[in-house]
Amino acid sequence: MHGKRWKFGIGIAIILAVAAWEGVSGFQESKMYYVTVNELTQGQTARHHVRVGGVVEQGSVEQRGGQLCFRLAQDTKSIPVTYVGTDTLPDTFKGGAQAIVDGDYLSSGEFRAERIQAKCASKYQAAPGSKGGSMKSPVAEISGAK
Repeated sequence: MHGKRWKFGIGIAIILAVAAWEGVSGFQESKMYYVTVNELTQGQTARHHVRVGGVVEQGSVEQRGGQLCFRLAQDTKSIPVTYVGTDTLPDTFKGGAQAIVDGDYLSSGEFRAERIQAKCASKYQAAPGSKGGSMKSPVAEISGAK
């Protein structure tokens, strides 16, 4: 009877150790910091698998075969990105959108992205040149009513 308890305790300990290992490794993977395009191009990151944040260059998004290619920019610097993932791209992904790409930075200077996240533009921001204090209903906005 005492031997069965001992074996049961060891089995529970192994299960708890595996669960803890999975939790810690999953947490470590999900907390990956992202770098900017400038940091990546200046060699300030020692990693090859990295997340990079920047703005999708206007007019750079194009389909090549089964891959999506675009340029991710910050200030005057940009890097070519090839998306090789299988996930559907977000609707907000287009030229001028802020994006974070997750993948490998190759020695050739190309970034091969496995995942893309596009930042959603704020729907509550006042249009340029308008007065932020007046609220119109969507119907009034479309019909031109004041």
